[in-house]
Amino acid sequence: MEQSPVIYLDYNATAPTRPEALAAVVDAMHYVGNASSIHLPGQSAAQRVDSARRQVAELLNCSPGEIIFTSGATEANNLALRAAHSSGRRLVTSNVEHPAVLETARDLTADQPGSLILLEVDADGLVDLAALENALGHGDIGLVSLMAANNETGVLTDLAPVVTAAHAVGALVHTDATQMVGRLPIDLADLDVDLLSLSAHKFGGPQGIGALFVRRTASIPFRPQVTGGGQERGWRAGTLNVPGIAGVGAAAAAVHRSLAEETARIGRLRDLLEHAVSASIDGYRVNGHRVARLPGVSSITFPGAPADAVMAAMPHVAVSDGSACASGAPSPSHVLLAMGINRHDADCTLRFSLGYATTEDHIMQAADATAHAVKLVRASMDACTPIPG
Repeated sequence: MEQSPVIYLDYNATAPTRPEALAAVVDAMHYVGNASSIHLPGQSAAQRVDSARRQVAELLNCSPGEIIFTSGATEANNLALRAAHSSGRRLVTSNVEHPAVLETARDLTADQPGSLILLEVDADGLVDLAALENALGHGDIGLVSLMAANNETGVLTDLAPVVTAAHAVGALVHTDATQMVGRLPIDLADLDVDLLSLSAHKFGGPQGIGALFVRRTASIPFRPQVTGGGQERGWRAGTLNVPGIAGVGAAAAAVHRSLAEETARIGRLRDLLEHAVSASIDGYRVNGHRVARLPGVSSITFPGAPADAVMAAMPHVAVSDGSACASGAPSPSHVLLAMGINRHDADCTLRFSLGYATTEDHIMQAADATAHAVKLVRASMDACTPIPG
């Protein structure tokens, strides 16, 4: 029997590789050359790297010289926080950050009690900016790191007032923009963050490649985490991954050409999904702010239907019960718990994330499959409930 094709709605975990990125990777792999070598093959590789650096810079509207290539956003986050955090000064982040930021922040401040401030979020997932201003008022903050868009709910952080308030007291600002780059416009000529992290595979580039934006005017006495030959202006040593870098450049260029159209179309599809779910399933809740969120993300709780059971009941629809980086974790989503959602409902939450290749047909099939799976799981749970007495 022929297996049904999978409807892929897990772009926040990883996006399908864009054809342009795949072609660039394959083309680069046909050639030999270390980008640090001065002979012709080496210079050819270096030209591919330079081209990709320009393409990423064009997507972000910054200078190519402000782009440092890394193995992904986790490395970029580590590099940013470890470079920008100053001993003796406090670090501010939020309690809904990705583990790549949260765990790094905890590690950096482990021997400095009270030096890590975790801002809370409200029921909509929005960061408490009043608490940030209060923390900044003490004048001992060295770094503020807040994600641009949440990986589980898609909720956006209004970064402009964060930057203004932080810079007013001499603090640096880093943003983990992993989920926002390629989904919504980012203009670094306007948004004055000092550091920004991204990962190629979230917007259709290859896995294992990312970048860190470092504003050239920011005073950051960095210490590289990987030492060696001094590549990437000394920020990150090691032979450059030319095929991966070519791939992220091609993906960035493809996004840059189509971002406005893609954003509008994907937003309509997300709204269609939520409407179709509301018409088919009783008892559900969409989590997070309904306006200040990414166009392609919908976090939906189906009380009485554990997410793992629902996903097992619809194997041909690829969705997530939270962050792929935390899959297999024994505890519910720290993001949903921080928003005030109880542990039982957090366990009954699915994340649908759409992207450039999602179609209306995918959405309608996924909505039907989800409705069927939720009803099946709820009926099964009801049948297993002991009768009192």
